[in-house]
Amino acid sequence: MSYQLEVLEILKDVKPILLSKYPIKKIAVFGSVSRKEDEENSDIDILVEFDHSVGMEFIHLCYELENLLKRKVDLVSRNGIKEKYFKEIESELIYV
Repeated sequence: MSYQLEVLEILKDVKPILLSKYPIKKIAVFGSVSRKEDEENSDIDILVEFDHSVGMEFIHLCYELENLLKRKVDLVSRNGIKEKYFKEIESELIYV
């Protein structure tokens, strides 16, 4: 199984738990993992769209994802990314 599939499977399995704990609308993987170009020390880029503004929940979610995936996670909020940068990653997004 590729690392990409492993990450997606883990996220799919824990998604109901994450949805019950955090105001998540959508979650997607992008970057080297979605392109299958990741290496052993690569981080995992994850884009999250929330129902409403979050504060410390963002940090808690990032830590939880790092613990689940056993790698550093670069968590990006859909509301926090400028449109021009979103356009650059949009084709890479793999929604869970």
